Amino acid sequence: MKNLGYDKIEILENDGVFTVKNINTTLGFVRFNELGEVEYIFVNPIFRKRGLAKKLLKLVKEKTGKKIIFQNPISPLGEKLLKSIAKWS
Repeated sequence: MKNLGYDKIEILENDGVFTVKNINTTLGFVRFNELGEVEYIFVNPIFRKRGLAKKLLKLVKEKTGKKIIFQNPISPLGEKLLKSIAKWS
């Protein structure tokens, strides 16, 4: 995760949420359930377009062992993410 510009990145897991943090802030998080359904994903605007959403989704897939399913997006940004995911999935 050095492409995020920081060497000290922390990945925390708690009750169906992966959170990626550095010493100063939360870079992003994803909330999911045991079926592999992504309920919410967020990446701090400062850290977007650096592969963090891909990393979060990979963590969900590894944890659940299931194909990732997305709930319907609640924002235009969510719809944009789904379109970009379709390109690399």
